[in-house]
Amino acid sequence: MSPFLPAVKALADDSRLRILWMLEERALCVCEIQAVLGLAQSTVSRHLQTLVDAGYLTSEKEGLWTNYRPHPTPPPLVQGLLAQARLAGLDSSEAKTVREQARTKCRDNLCGPANAA
Repeated sequence: MSPFLPAVKALADDSRLRILWMLEERALCVCEIQAVLGLAQSTVSRHLQTLVDAGYLTSEKEGLWTNYRPHPTPPPLVQGLLAQARLAGLDSSEAKTVREQARTKCRDNLCGPANAA
């Protein structure tokens, strides 16, 4: 299948769009994203996997957590769609709100420190 459909479908969900806006600030783990969106962990994980599969994000394991961040070299199609998503976020009060909320989340407060496990 062409990469076009998965790339476009990935942006067709408002939660995934909010995730992209949050990750413009810094890398986040599932629990931090979950705390901002108010969604179940499994739902957030599914959204993140969709964004990874479409080429928007990468993930990196760090101890107990998996950090998600924008893909450093997304495919050209994803680059163009991502640019549009970022433009949409410039004038969006919702984008501003999720970015601000993401700044205040700390995985140690949400899930406990890494050395507690």
